[in-house]
Amino acid sequence: MTTSSPKTLAYDLLPGGGDDQIDVATEEMLVNMGPQHPSTHGVLRVVLRTDGEMVLDAVAHLGYLHRCKEKIAENLAYFQFMPYTDRLDYLSAMNNNHAWSMAVEKLANIEVPQRAEYIRVIAAELNRIASHLVSFGTYGLDMGAFSPFLYAFREREYILDLFEQLCGARLTLSYINVGGVTWDLPPLFLEKLTEFLDYFEPKVDEYNALLTRNHIFIKRTANIGVVSKQLAIDYALSGPMIRGSGIPMDLRRDRPYSVYPKLEFDVCVGDGQVGQLGDCWDRYWVKMQEMKQCIRILRQAIAQVPDGPYRAKLPKSLKVPPGEVYFEAENPRGHLGFFIESQGGTIPYRVKIRGPSFVNLACLSELCRGVLLADVPAIIGSIDIVMGETDR
Repeated sequence: MTTSSPKTLAYDLLPGGGDDQIDVATEEMLVNMGPQHPSTHGVLRVVLRTDGEMVLDAVAHLGYLHRCKEKIAENLAYFQFMPYTDRLDYLSAMNNNHAWSMAVEKLANIEVPQRAEYIRVIAAELNRIASHLVSFGTYGLDMGAFSPFLYAFREREYILDLFEQLCGARLTLSYINVGGVTWDLPPLFLEKLTEFLDYFEPKVDEYNALLTRNHIFIKRTANIGVVSKQLAIDYALSGPMIRGSGIPMDLRRDRPYSVYPKLEFDVCVGDGQVGQLGDCWDRYWVKMQEMKQCIRILRQAIAQVPDGPYRAKLPKSLKVPPGEVYFEAENPRGHLGFFIESQGGTIPYRVKIRGPSFVNLACLSELCRGVLLADVPAIIGSIDIVMGETDR
């Protein structure tokens, strides 16, 4: 589809300059990228207005994966909605479970045993590594590097095996639940987890040698899709998107929940090492650093996990008193928030979900304006969206 918008460009025919010139009329073209394009990371449709190889504007069209999650939540008991949270950001099921559980517990004033809190953090941080591994592997694939994808999924398989031992599932887990966790840690789980961490920690340095410092990868990502600090604040970005712009915002530290106050870790930020602060490379670099911090958190949690019950004693039919709550957790892609309004009883009256992928995607038009067509996959990949969370 084309739009008639000719532009007159004067080209001097004479090498030494002169009066003989020719007028060339160009036309803008609308290009559909997706909704089945591999570089859109899901069923996202981006309409690009282009002039040759230059992108003049980009408009994201959402809703291809909309499944009425919030309305479903208003027709199910609090426990029953848990499997639906797995399918928001389906690469971070544990983190979604954790956020929903803590929102309900805050509203119902439920006290969670300490052992359960530590197990939750172990599960959530392990899932954060698995999510960042997918981001690392697929981003390399977007930029034309196939090997990192194989490396990332090799290590992710170890994590999925651990999840399988933990709860019998590998992707949509429903392990963290209201009041604690569904099952206690299986025998020798912490030993196997420690063994994995010992194996995985040097692999991150291997990834950096393979892709992070790769000359071609840097050329494709440095100084591309720059998010300034002001732009990040204006669009309410979160997660690696805002930390990549040099703003050290992390809810685990700034508004601590669960047992995170007892654990030491650094908030990783972009620093403009190879290009401009807040570019695609910086956002990627934040995730690579965060995997090291996840290992650090997990080692502390393994050492500190106490004995005791793994869940609170709750009635099968949980009745939540009237009231409302909003709770946000630091997910791999940013702030996942749940607003719940209860009018009493076992079913919430109103549920609203703040998906970080949806909010982070809002600045796509700003980032894609005036870039080359080949830079669009680099920008979308650096935002690291999951469409289940975007569309809900």
